[in-house]
Amino acid sequence: MLVLGLTGGIASGKSVVAEMFQRLGAEVVSADDLARELVRPGSKTLARIAERFGIEVLQSDGSLNRPFLAEKIFSDPQARKVLDRITHPAIAELAAERFRAFAQKGVRIVVYDAPLLYEAGADSQVDRVVVVAVDETTQLQRLMMRDGLDRQAAKARVEAQMPLVQKIARADYVIDNNGSLEAARQQVVALMARLVPEMDGPGLLKLKNAE
Repeated sequence: MLVLGLTGGIASGKSVVAEMFQRLGAEVVSADDLARELVRPGSKTLARIAERFGIEVLQSDGSLNRPFLAEKIFSDPQARKVLDRITHPAIAELAAERFRAFAQKGVRIVVYDAPLLYEAGADSQVDRVVVVAVDETTQLQRLMMRDGLDRQAAKARVEAQMPLVQKIARADYVIDNNGSLEAARQQVVALMARLVPEMDGPGLLKLKNAE
């Protein structure tokens, strides 16, 4: 089984690209989904976060107060490091469980959609890495529109991550997502054809129909 790490900068379009891989037959594991699972009300991970950041990090129903926590970590690099030390190992462990389960089922390709793949050291869990790349202007515009942020807030969130140019330098493959969705899809189709050249029958037909 091939585990393909998928990453990039915030608002680069990773989730859209992950969906494209899924439609071509790959299984997808989302680090964001795993993180949400780990901080469900009553979970050990959420209890550790509350212990470190205070009761304000919890909503009245016991769920995570995401806006409060986001403001904390994006304004304080040390707070972000503390949160990462709590969540990253737990996410890595849960991801490994998912990978083992897919391997036992005979799955051929798993895409691990992980925004902080390099920052968390999770690139050690995958066989190859795909980076979804956009230029900074496009990235900021998409982030401001998506999250309703002003330019300063959006820029702070971009700068909180590893520079995209560094991720590209370490990647095995790069998907240029500055253009249309169709342009990105064609790149994904081409990459899948390279990754599974031995596919025949229904698998190859699926790729051909996606052209």
